[in-house]
Amino acid sequence: MNFNEAKNEILQTLGRTDPQELAKIIDWLKNSDDLDDLLVDNQKAILMSIAEDLRPCLPLEAMFPSETMAIQKTQQTSKPTVHVDAFLYDEETVDSLCEDRKMSRNYCLNCGSHSTAPLEFISHSFSVSELRFLFHHVLPDLTGRLVMDVGSRLGTVLYGGYLYSSAARLVGVEMSEEFVKLQTMVVEKYAFGDRIQVIHADICTQAALVQNADVLIMNNVFEYFMEPKDQAKAWNFISQNFLKKGALLVTVPSIQEALISLQASNGLTEIGHWLEEVLLDYSAYLQSDTELDFLKQIHLYRVL
Repeated sequence: MNFNEAKNEILQTLGRTDPQELAKIIDWLKNSDDLDDLLVDNQKAILMSIAEDLRPCLPLEAMFPSETMAIQKTQQTSKPTVHVDAFLYDEETVDSLCEDRKMSRNYCLNCGSHSTAPLEFISHSFSVSELRFLFHHVLPDLTGRLVMDVGSRLGTVLYGGYLYSSAARLVGVEMSEEFVKLQTMVVEKYAFGDRIQVIHADICTQAALVQNADVLIMNNVFEYFMEPKDQAKAWNFISQNFLKKGALLVTVPSIQEALISLQASNGLTEIGHWLEEVLLDYSAYLQSDTELDFLKQIHLYRVL
């Protein structure tokens, strides 16, 4: 059905409606949340198109075989955990995969029985709704600002920042050549190259960039991909270079949680003294495709 056909059907329906009910119908059309799923904004449509482009390029768990450490750490967690990339697979897509038996939300507590429990899902990417929350509600106006994503992986923060903010530059630093190639493919296809740059490097070699960044974003970036001593080295590097007064640091999880297992034996000096946490109103952005628990994993800090 094209626009004119749809418009005529709506007008015919309104013409058959009791005149006393018309005001209610019009108010419902203007203000109801019932139509949210039909009103997909253009930015979200582009992000969903990028996700569709990327899915065939990766295994279902969205991890390359070269990511042996991350795969092993996922398998070694106390509760059975699987990696489900939140950008590639939203809840509706996961439901479809479960129906097709390509994915499961549960694991068996006693093999062969009907006793099951929910699997733990972990993602190293923000979902589309989390990206909207990040750039519309967590961060201020980014006009003229430099945004860096540490461990940019699929590049979701870069694409979200391009579409949902006015940041002057969005730079992703990624150690995996495979993920750099995927990001480069997307940047070229969607003509994002005027504001997005992807660098194939260890973050610890990018002191000048970190020192000049206005916003630094770190989403599950070190724990699953580095040995503890290397995590401590990376955090020390961040604390010694990300010092621009008023600059903003976004982390998932909180810094306290990220550092809890990194004791002095790993060479980690005391960090965090140069930051103050900015309290977020997570309830300010609750839409049908958003879970409060996921938003609460996002933490914002300001450099003193």
